[in-house]
Amino acid sequence: MSERQNTETKFEKEKPSDSKDAAKASKEVAEDFDIDLRAPETAKAAVAIQSQFRKFQKKKQDSS
Repeated sequence: MSERQNTETKFEKEKPSDSKDAAKASKEVAEDFDIDLRAPETAKAAVAIQSQFRKFQKKKQDSS
């Protein structure tokens, strides 16, 4: 258990110190993905993923 308490994630180590750094960090994250979040295909994919996840959760709950 003590090993888990001493571990830090990448994001915990690299916290931005001011708003300029935060803006730069958020811009870097945005550049990692080239997905148009307003596209109809993206919305359809999100609904499909959520549907499958809900089915999985229901199946998991019913089996418990």
